[in-house]
Amino acid sequence: MALRLLADLHTHTVASGHAFSTVTEMATAAAAKGLELIAITDHGPSVPGGAHAWYFWNSSAIPSVLSGVRILKGCEANVADTDNGLDIADEVLALLDVVAVGFHPLTGFDEATRTRNTFALVRAMSNPLVDIVTHPGNTDEFPLDVNAVVDAAVERGVALELNNHSFDPASSRAGASYGERRFAIAARDAGATISIGSDAHFHDQVGCFDQAIAVAEEIHFPAARIVNRDAASVIEFLRDRRARPQLGPGVRAGK
Repeated sequence: MALRLLADLHTHTVASGHAFSTVTEMATAAAAKGLELIAITDHGPSVPGGAHAWYFWNSSAIPSVLSGVRILKGCEANVADTDNGLDIADEVLALLDVVAVGFHPLTGFDEATRTRNTFALVRAMSNPLVDIVTHPGNTDEFPLDVNAVVDAAVERGVALELNNHSFDPASSRAGASYGERRFAIAARDAGATISIGSDAHFHDQVGCFDQAIAVAEEIHFPAARIVNRDAASVIEFLRDRRARPQLGPGVRAGK
């Protein structure tokens, strides 16, 4: 039976500065596709046009359920040369349901070496508030030591993303498909967990996983180590990593 995922942990709204739908539109689209849960992971402030820290600080204003879909308030922070390795302060990150981190153009690493990138990402992953590394396979733009990053993910329990958008020929990151697959294979062999994300920047892309799922099935990645199988698996993954009082006890889809 083909793998079906009921949660999407990588979506963007107009607050990211270069996405085109609202939270409500994302939730409505997710409900129409039968998803149980989505995470709103808008870009951190070092991305041109990215959300201000106050946006994340006030994200509790977003309802926890919209159109019957559980809404996690999160971010896609950027790797940064800061005290905590990210472009959002720990005091703000601690308020969020889920924290992802990745490299993006024009945020300070465009000309960085493989050594510098790897050191900076592993340092960011050492932050106990970080849960997911987004599109690590984008190694043409941001070279990385795959084994070092995967080893850090296993040691710290951080999920590595298999990003569906990287397999879209129309994507600006289409060249990253080989790297995404390579990271997924390394994660499989090392016992790491992965998250399969849509990286939706428009509401009709929410829950679009087909190409990434095909890769996961082709390489026989264990379904039990895909953290976004459904709402329950997401909540279990997040609560096992650290206390998250904002999620509450026994949270399930639509509750």
